Amino acid sequence: MFSLYILRCADNTLYTGIALDVEKRLKEHNGAGLGAKYTQSRRPVKLIFSKEVGDQEAASKEEYRVKQLSRQQKLEMCGLK
Repeated sequence: MFSLYILRCADNTLYTGIALDVEKRLKEHNGAGLGAKYTQSRRPVKLIFSKEVGDQEAASKEEYRVKQLSRQQKLEMCGLK
């Protein structure tokens, strides 16, 4: 089962992604060279939201939908304003 997740980066930006194992992926984002290029220069990152969304196709569609949201809408989705 894939999950959608949102990270808050050290520069206060948000990063949205999908993963089978969110905790493992979070460690990769905070580790040496394994995370997304975007997060590599914005460490440490903190998990602020995750939800299970189904198979990879469903997760990719949900990721695309969430990436179209404004920062404010993402924060509201996370329960943070």
